[in-house]
Amino acid sequence: MSEARTVLPTDLVALMSYDGRVFPNEAKSWDRLNPDGGRSGPHPLETAIEQWFSFATGKHTWVSVRGATIRGLVSARRRSKRSAWEVDCLIDADEDKGVTLALLGRMAAGLTKLGAERVFLRLDADSPLVDVVRRAGFFAYSDETLYGADDVAPTQAPEISLRARTKGDAYGLFQLYSRTMPANIRAIEGATLREWQAALEPWGGRPKDLLLEENDIIAAWLRILPGQRGRFSLLAHTERTCLEAMIQVALARLADSRSLQCLVPSCDPALAQSLEQAGFTPAGGYVGLAKRLLKTNERLTPENVGTAVPIS
Repeated sequence: MSEARTVLPTDLVALMSYDGRVFPNEAKSWDRLNPDGGRSGPHPLETAIEQWFSFATGKHTWVSVRGATIRGLVSARRRSKRSAWEVDCLIDADEDKGVTLALLGRMAAGLTKLGAERVFLRLDADSPLVDVVRRAGFFAYSDETLYGADDVAPTQAPEISLRARTKGDAYGLFQLYSRTMPANIRAIEGATLREWQAALEPWGGRPKDLLLEENDIIAAWLRILPGQRGRFSLLAHTERTCLEAMIQVALARLADSRSLQCLVPSCDPALAQSLEQAGFTPAGGYVGLAKRLLKTNERLTPENVGTAVPIS
């Protein structure tokens, strides 16, 4: 019989099979994507420790155990606001896919009690768990490609007028998002300004935002985060030449990074083509999934028998 309980440090051992293999983390959050698509990795024990710290620091975790054996684990964390969460750790260690289904069900119930309205999950496009997750009520709404580059030639930032983002730019950025992204993605990520703000993904650091304006309207949004693995994102509704110039700005700002990566939705082929021209190559394909959670009605409305309308 399996049971759910609080995760313990000793579960590091349970995450490893008899041959020293570590069951991979199937969840691919933006701040933990690898440039090679996650196909290779460090020593098994190092990976186990990394997985432990991914869900042992105040995040909400559900684990399925049978005796001393872990059969599966799922961990979730908030995105930008408490109404939107994401799965940042999903470990399937059992041939019975019903274990993963049950864990995702427990997670959904637990997050609903915490006030969550939506939960997001990114998987490898060829992950064996895609069908399982969809059976758990998740909807696949976005295909993405991770573009990476290890040896990008040094470049000088072009002469383009950019400014730093301010607190008053939230609505202008939402308007840019609404003009740029297709309706099927907006319906899941950002049907309203509130939903869009809540669903913004964690970057694992403090990125810098640069904006391009055309006729007092935000036409492009560049977000960069320096580091050994520099990351950037680009949302633009402007001419191709400006798009290429924004990429050159990103390369100049991330010149000290050993490698670079940018995640591109399939609905933005212009960005993908511009990255390839700049020396980037596809490093992994992903599918974005989301599930809307039912809100708990905490107050019951008394029914007046005299005015009740019978169904039949």
